[in-house]
Amino acid sequence: MSESEGAGKLDRKRVALVMVPLLALGLADVTLIVLWGVNPLLGLAVLPPILFVTVLGWVALSGGLVEGRLDDSDDTA
Repeated sequence: MSESEGAGKLDRKRVALVMVPLLALGLADVTLIVLWGVNPLLGLAVLPPILFVTVLGWVALSGGLVEGRLDDSDDTA
């Protein structure tokens, strides 16, 4: 991969630094739901959307989708 191809993409370490806190917050939410004595099935029902949003964010950041969108919005204004 040349320098120009990778310029718009974030490396895996930076993407992990952005997405790990989001995942940790979601898992803490599931933990609190279970510890408060609410139906554990509710905690399991909340887990798939948390994982889905985390994976979707990972793909968007690592693929350069977000950075490309930010550059386009500056041109139209």
